[in-house]
Amino acid sequence: MTGVRVNQQTHFPKSGPREQGAPASVGVRACTTPEEFRRCVELEHEVWNFDPSDSVSHHIMAVAREAGGQVFGAYDGERMIGFALSFPAFRDGGRYLHSHMAAVIPAYQAQGVGRLLKLAQREDALGRGISLIEWTFDPLQARNANFNINRLGAVVGRYIPNFYGASSSPLHANLPTDRLVAEWHLDSARVRAHIDGKGVRPTASTHRISIPNDINELRRDDPSKAAEIQMRMRREFQEAFQQHFTVTSFVTDETNGHYLLEKNNED
Repeated sequence: MTGVRVNQQTHFPKSGPREQGAPASVGVRACTTPEEFRRCVELEHEVWNFDPSDSVSHHIMAVAREAGGQVFGAYDGERMIGFALSFPAFRDGGRYLHSHMAAVIPAYQAQGVGRLLKLAQREDALGRGISLIEWTFDPLQARNANFNINRLGAVVGRYIPNFYGASSSPLHANLPTDRLVAEWHLDSARVRAHIDGKGVRPTASTHRISIPNDINELRRDDPSKAAEIQMRMRREFQEAFQQHFTVTSFVTDETNGHYLLEKNNED
C-alpha cells in the first residue's frame, strides 16, 4: 500500500527575507532514500550525542514517511546539515502532525536553518490539508522557547512531566525530561503574523513563569539547584494550565527569561 508522499522539491520561505542570513546555498527537501535516512541518524548522534538505544532508527524514518509523516533534510549543496522528522497523529477525531525531532549541526546553528525546516514542514502540511503541527520542547531552554513562541507563533497549553524518561544525552544533565507541548496552528492569523515578523506580544500579561538565564550553567555546576528550578516550573505550569492559561509569548531581561501566559478567551 502506498503512503502519502510529501513534496520532494526544494523549499524556501515564501514570506519575508531569508532568516538571519541563512546561507544562499542551503535548501530543504524531502528525504526519500535509505541513505538519506541513515544520514539523519548520524546527525542525531552529532547533535545530541545519544546512546544508540535512544536513537530513532532509519527504519522508523522510512515508516514515518510512508505513513504520511515528514522527513525533511536541510542541505548545503549536497551535504546534509539538518533534518526534521514528524509522524502522522490523531486526537479527538482530528488529524495533525507530531514533529518529533528537528536538528541542525552546530556549525550551522543560529543561521536560520531550523526555521527553513519548520517552514518546509508547514508548507507541506498545508498542502495536504493539515492545519496543526505539535512538538515538545524543554521548558528550561530559553532559546527554544523564544524560537517556538515568538519566531514561529506557536502557543503552549500542556506540560508533560518526564515525557521520555531517562535520557542518555549529556544535554539533559540527568534531569527528568519534562516537556512543554508547542501547538502550531499553521494557517492562523497569529502564525502568519509571527512568520512575517509582525507578531504582537501582550502588553499586560496576567501571568508569568520565570527561568534564570544561567540555567544551563546550573545544570552543569549545580544540578540539585537546577532540579529545584525544574520542579518549581513544573508546579507553576501545571497550575496555570489547569486554570486555562496559555503561553503566548516569551521575554528576557538581564537575569531571567519569562514565559508570558494569557487567560483563554472562552474563560
